[in-house]
Amino acid sequence: MGKHLTARILCLIVLPLALYTATYAVHFMVLNKSGPGDGFFSSAFQARLAGNNLHNASIPEHLAYGSVITVKNLRMAIGYLHSHRHLYPEGIGARQQQVTTYLHKDYNNLWIIKKHNTNSDPLDPSFPVEFVRHGDIIRLEHKETSRNLHSHYHEAPLTRKHYQVTGYGINGTGDSNDFWRIEVVNRKFGNRIKVLRSRIRFIHLVTGCVLGSSGKILPKWGWEQVEVTCTPYLKETLNSIWNVEDHINPKLPNISLDVLQPSFPEILLESHMVMIRGNNGLKPNDNEFTSKPWHWPINYQGLRFSGINDTDFRVYLLGNPVVWWLNLLSIALYLLSGSIIAVAVQRGAHLPAEVEGLSEVLLRGGGQLLLGWVLHYFPFFLMGRVLYFHHYFPAMLFSSMLTGVLWDTLLRLCAWSLASFSLASSIHVLGVLSLVLGTAYSFYLFHPLAYGMVGPLAQDPRSPMAGLRWLESWDF
Repeated sequence: MGKHLTARILCLIVLPLALYTATYAVHFMVLNKSGPGDGFFSSAFQARLAGNNLHNASIPEHLAYGSVITVKNLRMAIGYLHSHRHLYPEGIGARQQQVTTYLHKDYNNLWIIKKHNTNSDPLDPSFPVEFVRHGDIIRLEHKETSRNLHSHYHEAPLTRKHYQVTGYGINGTGDSNDFWRIEVVNRKFGNRIKVLRSRIRFIHLVTGCVLGSSGKILPKWGWEQVEVTCTPYLKETLNSIWNVEDHINPKLPNISLDVLQPSFPEILLESHMVMIRGNNGLKPNDNEFTSKPWHWPINYQGLRFSGINDTDFRVYLLGNPVVWWLNLLSIALYLLSGSIIAVAVQRGAHLPAEVEGLSEVLLRGGGQLLLGWVLHYFPFFLMGRVLYFHHYFPAMLFSSMLTGVLWDTLLRLCAWSLASFSLASSIHVLGVLSLVLGTAYSFYLFHPLAYGMVGPLAQDPRSPMAGLRWLESWDF
């Protein structure tokens, strides 16, 4: 037993895990350059990407007044604090400049950190360097538009009971709603703030709310960027914790960022967390065909890959109708026959040896395949992300295997029950042959969908697909 257990742990857990992580080790070695998706990852992750502004970079270590900075949310796939010249639309809080988070590097991510009570230029050579400290009251001025980070009691665009965050003021001159207290998580008042390392929060001085991001995607008027709010709930969450990433201040000495590069387990974990969040947040593009989970087992609708008119080369993804509907019928038959056999066994019915063996195959083997189908299908009903027809394919494989087990068992039972007849031995062979030929003929009928159709659309009697639109929802 110990040897079997060890063999299964080594071969079924350790070896696949080692192969999986080795694949990612190669992945990270090959894909080691900067790209447009850098903003999805933490600052430390970006520091290892060649071409990223943090790679082999040297920047000032401590935050000072007058510095030009970018502020990144610590929740993965949220991005940088961002603003642009577009205003919130009529009826969405105050009609002031939009503030969002944005996942990509952009000049509109740049902010200047200033004292709350003066407009003097801290970079003036005549002024000494003054560091920002935990507990200071500050003002963040958007570099491109010269408007201050601002909040008030108007409701946020998407998140109820949160306050709206805007850009307000002219050339850095606004009002008291532009003042924020900067705090370092788990630090004492008076401590300096370190670039990249300090986890900071911005507390709005007037309302007492905390700057954060809800993670919700704004509509078209917000350029489908991520909503920024000021939450009155002061609990520390990653949504309301930030770090300073880029830091430009000519009056300060620079330090190397090499010490920040993460280890392989850290980047492996982070990449998977980003993939999970990105996958769950996928939204359909305009005019893109999506589907619902209940469509899939009944082959209700396919997916158009290319072509929309009779001059285009058209490819259409659709399940083989014989396979799909036979699988659906087989699931229903399995539940019925499996229930009858299970009740008979439970009541102590005496079954012939041949029937008992086939029943065990049906209940145990078929039960495992049915469980596989359920586990690969029903979780999609709980998902909020965009779904496509191909998401059903793993579950379809389990239902196809269940179909094979069910009909093999039923045909063998039929052959056993008709053993006194001369053709009994042929029933199983004829049944299997009929299923295979039916599947092949169905594929032959519908193969233009996979290999590409040209000419008239299916509604036209001259089309090679005329008469094959068995369901109105098949839009090929």
